[in-house]
Order: sequence, then structure tokens, then C-alpha cells
Amino acid sequence: MRFLKPIAWIFSVALVCAGAWFGRKVPFVEQWPLFEALRTTAAIIFAVIGAWMAIVYPERLRFSLRKGAGGRTPTGDASSELFTPVVNSTCILAIVLLIGIVAPLVRAYGFGIPAELGRGLSYALLVALTLWQLWTVFLTLGPADSIKSDMDREKGRRSDLDVVAGKNLGP
Repeated sequence: MRFLKPIAWIFSVALVCAGAWFGRKVPFVEQWPLFEALRTTAAIIFAVIGAWMAIVYPERLRFSLRKGAGGRTPTGDASSELFTPVVNSTCILAIVLLIGIVAPLVRAYGFGIPAELGRGLSYALLVALTLWQLWTVFLTLGPADSIKSDMDREKGRRSDLDVVAGKNLGP
């Protein structure tokens, strides 16, 4: 499994480079809807995982808010697995919002950047952010699987207790 991480990085860098090369011919007007879709996806993940954390780990959030940013929190739960996608989505949102401010300035003033180079760099950034968001989506699957496994285990435990207690034995 250790070989997968370097392969994923090499593949990602290759995709970003390909995005820079082929994106040179894609006008920013056509790229911007893709940035907006990325922003929307990041916002949805941010909201859903944030709500999920508040529902699944309310005591952890209460403790964290009471202690402040520098306080230590108890360990033993998977809330940090949910926190990483929130942080990733926040960073992606911030970058896309900044692009929305910077892109019109670059288009209007140029800043000595050739249009083709600017389009290529923009498209490379779009590919990189999309890969990052895709990774963030995959990160949400681990905690979801853990929660489902815990629920299944609890359901089995309750079923075993019902059998021991003489409930649901059937005719």
C-alpha cells in the first residue's frame, strides 16, 4: 500500500501539468463555471460535514468551545477524521473566492502575463483544486463507514440482548 501514495502524487502532478498545457486554449470565461461548481461542491461538503460533526460529536464541540482554541480535548473518537474535510473545503473555498477577485484584475491589467500562460495556469489551478476536492470527498467515506459499522454492531448487540431476554424468539 505504501507505493500507492507516490503513484497518486505522480498521477496528480501529471494531471496538473496536462491541465496547464491543454488549458492554455480554454478561455477563462469557459473555466469560471468549473470554478463555481468547485466552490459549490466545497460549500456543500463544508456544510454537510460540519452539521454531521455537530450531530455525531456534540460533546466534543461543546468541550472544544468551552476550552478555547488552545485547550486540550479528550481523544478516542473519530471527530478529527471529519474535521480534515471541513478544513480542506474551507481552504478550497477561500482559494476560489480569491480567484474571483484576482482574475478580473489580471484580465483588465494583464500584469505582463501573456493570455495563453494565464489561461494555462488558471486551468492547472482548477485541476489541482478539483483533485484536492475529490480527495476530500474520499476522506468523508472513512468516517461514514465507521459510523455505519458502529450502528450495525450496536444493532447486532441489541438483537443478541433481545434473544437473551427472550424477546423476538418467534413462534
